Amino acid sequence: MKFTISREVLLQPISQVIGVVERRQTLPVLANFMLVARDDRLTVTGTDMEVELISSVPAHVAQDGEITVPARKFLDIVKALPDGANISFSVSDDKATLSAGRSRFTLATLPASEFPATDQVEALENINVSEEELKRMMDKTSFAMANQDVRYYLNGLLFDFSSDQLRAIATDGHRLAICDLESAISINSDRQLIVPRKGVMELTRMLSDDSNEVTLAIGRNHVRLVKGHTTFTSKLIDGRFPDYKAVVPVGADRQMLVDRASFIHALQRAAILSNEKYKGVRLEAEGSTIKIIAHNPQHEEAVEEIEAEFNFDRLAVGFNVTYLLDALMAIDTELVSMELKDANSSCLVSAPDSDINRHVVMPLKL
Repeated sequence: MKFTISREVLLQPISQVIGVVERRQTLPVLANFMLVARDDRLTVTGTDMEVELISSVPAHVAQDGEITVPARKFLDIVKALPDGANISFSVSDDKATLSAGRSRFTLATLPASEFPATDQVEALENINVSEEELKRMMDKTSFAMANQDVRYYLNGLLFDFSSDQLRAIATDGHRLAICDLESAISINSDRQLIVPRKGVMELTRMLSDDSNEVTLAIGRNHVRLVKGHTTFTSKLIDGRFPDYKAVVPVGADRQMLVDRASFIHALQRAAILSNEKYKGVRLEAEGSTIKIIAHNPQHEEAVEEIEAEFNFDRLAVGFNVTYLLDALMAIDTELVSMELKDANSSCLVSAPDSDINRHVVMPLKL
């Protein structure tokens, strides 16, 4: 195996693929990149057995071949080489040699035969979707995913395909985020799939704010997305996601309309003196103002007041300030609507007169 490639061209695929390579691996080969040189292209693959990324770039291939090399060392070496460097790569016995100018590095390798083979995704459905809209949906919801929850099905993002509509949903049991695709999609049958947390993070990194269409290939156990010369494949979480529609408050007759930017800044300031463990803030709505109060075990206190519009006389309710801020940050309008029944009911946070992007935050007893 032998090829030459410029530093800048090589840096693009390995910087992208490194995201799926875990620092701690059960199998040594999973800490490696798989490099395949063939037909004047270099293909770089990384996987953790759950998520796989494959990216290919043009290269001058003198001798076809495939090998695996330590991913992080390989990336660090290429990053450290000077701009414009021309890199020569060759394999002899079980060692890989990388040279550029007067620099020369010899790396240990593992045979490509040890690298996990890609499961072929037998696509049950191919769905075309705008790249920027798919990224927007994930950005507006992924923060609400659980992290290492024993309810494993919450450690991912639910894509709900139904009647020409695509919806993304995430929840960690304390809050819920829902975002709908603004344009219609063509789908043969309704289906739900849960993409694991790591897959969501890598997919978000891969997508850009581009209006081009990308194709989601949905299999029984996998989802695949191809963008240019990069292929993303992720296993799906085999589990039953909670009935999220039952969590969205219905008949919440108390509404607050607040200036989003003022509310965010006031909450951020109050959060400085909130309890570090519970992050609780108390909202007291009365007249035409909301009073935001935060306490901590050191008996310190923060009080903020902002203007707001209500359709009720008075209400006091507590929230985790981080969950409330995350929901507010995910909404783009100048005004934000908060709807709830009482101090013990969940609160629906959304843009006024729009249900494309909705967030449910559970109250906190303070």
